[in-house]
Amino acid sequence: MRRIINITTAALLTLAAVACHSNPELSEQEQKPKTIIYGIEADDYNVESFEVVKGDTWGKILDSRGITSQKINRLDVLSKEICPLRTIRTGHKYTTFSKIDTLDTTRVILDYLVYEQNVTDYVVFAFVGDSVSVRKDSKPITLRRTKSHGVIESSLWGTIMTENLPYALASEMEDIYQWTVDFFGIQQGDSFTVIYDEKFVDTLSVGIGRVWGAKFNHLGKDIYAIPFPQDGKVQYWEADGGSLRKQLLKAPLKFTRISSGFTYSRLHPVLKKRRPHTGIDYAAPAGTPVRSVADGTVTYKGYKGAGGNTVYIKHPGKLQSGYLHLKGYAKGIAVGKRVSQGQIIGYVGSTGRSTGPHLDFRLWKNGQPINPLKVPQKPAEPIKEANREKFEWVKARVIAELEGEVPDSMKITVIDSVVIR
Repeated sequence: MRRIINITTAALLTLAAVACHSNPELSEQEQKPKTIIYGIEADDYNVESFEVVKGDTWGKILDSRGITSQKINRLDVLSKEICPLRTIRTGHKYTTFSKIDTLDTTRVILDYLVYEQNVTDYVVFAFVGDSVSVRKDSKPITLRRTKSHGVIESSLWGTIMTENLPYALASEMEDIYQWTVDFFGIQQGDSFTVIYDEKFVDTLSVGIGRVWGAKFNHLGKDIYAIPFPQDGKVQYWEADGGSLRKQLLKAPLKFTRISSGFTYSRLHPVLKKRRPHTGIDYAAPAGTPVRSVADGTVTYKGYKGAGGNTVYIKHPGKLQSGYLHLKGYAKGIAVGKRVSQGQIIGYVGSTGRSTGPHLDFRLWKNGQPINPLKVPQKPAEPIKEANREKFEWVKARVIAELEGEVPDSMKITVIDSVVIR
């Protein structure tokens, strides 16, 4: 057990919320605010925060604070569906609410213990009187609308880190532009501007919410991402109303680099002979998820000689994709299984004839190998004419905010049901 901080009514943790409770018998000047921490009125308690250390168990922690074995057993039963006691994790914080026994001033009574499961969720173990109870709750999350800009020096992730932006923003932008921007081919000097809701618990950033619009400048061309609902789902669209979603993903995995390209004369790293390599090698850590680049049906799953663990998927348009050297397969992947675009089908490995973890990705059309990086992309259905007026209204406001400052009344804040006003 590592003690972190002593919380008093004079010095509150930033997570403490102050709630005012009116008392009709007191004047406005005499009313005193209640100190609320984790939903508990804390004024009458000594509040202390600790960190779970190696070797700690709830039995050990609670026993040292005078909680009887009978109460611990009852807590074990009550918490099974909410927070099993065995799931205690080293490094997580917990906070105790205790007070002096009025009949025996040498005895300290523990009424509550709060365990933080993560930055937002916590569990309250209560031992008030003879009762034992458990409840789970979350710290309030506030949203802060943010507009950020970045210029690429080496990679999108590198720029996100350099600019001290939320890491989740890189992943979200890759999801939005995964059909349109080749993140393995972005250049120094490419740039982006993005509007999003950043999530905060107190002053701590805990992720991002809705992306309200983005502009990615790649090789001098602006590619907008305008959120708009069509067919019951919010999607992202280019400025002309074309869908950012295309027939194929730009790549079958994230956060990697191309280690070998498509060629009919490559010096094989193992055989040391020149041979055709009709695929793209993506170097990535072992275990990196591999996704199907399009909707289709699994036609092969198994060990295939030099290719190691392999999956083949047949797609519309007489296309077939191949995923070689996999460490293993995703649950449920089998011959004849239908898969959707972006679905995880396996994990990067180094099986077969391989010098290290990577994915050898291949694509065929009419049985002939083609370069996956040079496949003409067919977009999904564009904005329907019935939605065009509303889309243009949304687009104008999103682009105006991306390009400069606009009053709050101009900002799009609801997208699931657009009402022109």
